[in-house]
Amino acid sequence: MTRRINAAGLSLVKEFEGFEPRWYKDPVGIWTIGYGHTDAAGDPKYAATKGLVLTEAKATEILQNDLQKYADAVSKAVTVPLNDNQFDALVSWCYNVGPGAMASSTLVRKLNAGDYAAVPFELSKWNKAGGKVLRGLTRRRAAEGSLFTRKASPAPAPVPTPKPAPAPPVGESKPTASNATKGLVAAIVAAVAAAGAWFSDFFQGWF
Repeated sequence: MTRRINAAGLSLVKEFEGFEPRWYKDPVGIWTIGYGHTDAAGDPKYAATKGLVLTEAKATEILQNDLQKYADAVSKAVTVPLNDNQFDALVSWCYNVGPGAMASSTLVRKLNAGDYAAVPFELSKWNKAGGKVLRGLTRRRAAEGSLFTRKASPAPAPVPTPKPAPAPPVGESKPTASNATKGLVAAIVAAVAAAGAWFSDFFQGWF
């Protein structure tokens, strides 16, 4: 079953990648657009779309497509169970450092040995670009470590569907008269009674 990053992970990646509608060079000189999209993730490629201008919605679509490659890489490299937050934190990290670096890392080796507690510290080591410590990467690794250790929310309990009221048996249903019908019947009864009284008085005058 293909596993996908959830809303918490997507939000984290968006926050730290930042949205850029046009191609630009990142701190180490790699052409980037949208939410951290590069040629390494697939289409669109810089050489063929140099004048491209993305909407935020299109950038989000590209990001979600890109992240699936890295989600699959994490699923393949990590052999121990991961909850959603743990999985998302590693996908964010993998998207930033690349599948090869992720798979061959000390972090994955320790995690696959069952050392979950080592992950936040191992993440913190990946805060350099071009040999220099970057404040943004330090903050990102801290956020990923925090997400990794956050307890995953349980899935909401299904809401039971109310059962329809049983229909009355065919032979026992009794029609009920509406208020309008009841009023009409009462008026007819009263009219008949009044007419009867008139005829009684009339004939009494003759006899």
